Amino acid sequence: MPDAATANLALPLLQAAQAQKHVTHNEALVALDTLVQLAVLDKDLTAPPASPAEGDRYLIAGASPTGAWAGWAGRVVRYQDGAWRSFVPRPGWLAFVADEADLYIYTGAAWASFRSTLTAVTALQNLTRLGLGTTADAQNPFAAKLNKALWTALTAGEGGTGDLRYTL
Repeated sequence: MPDAATANLALPLLQAAQAQKHVTHNEALVALDTLVQLAVLDKDLTAPPASPAEGDRYLIAGASPTGAWAGWAGRVVRYQDGAWRSFVPRPGWLAFVADEADLYIYTGAAWASFRSTLTAVTALQNLTRLGLGTTADAQNPFAAKLNKALWTALTAGEGGTGDLRYTL
């Protein structure tokens, strides 16, 4: 019978009458320690750092990693006991990338910046409701609860006319 593993994190399962169960159990704990509350140092390296610390984790976002990471594109890696271990991500996994202070999501094909999905121009287009400091509803599809508001025109240098016009 092939080694059994959990469906989502591929954690090794203990087998009936298995010798040295502690080894399998410890492998599962290391995987959990790597993947739960996932925070990595970087995602832009294509080769392992020269002097990794025990427990260091990275995303291998590049298409052609080299060295000990060769063939591991898209994976999460961890330096453990003097060697690199890799983990195949599943769609929906989230990872905080420390050097960018950004959250990344695994789409099933690649790691994508969560921030970029929020700041994309299309993210705020064609909204049916928008609430700023309050909740918009069907009667008030645009609602703002604030002490001050500033509306300003684009200058000619910014591609505007310098005039601000709005219709209420």
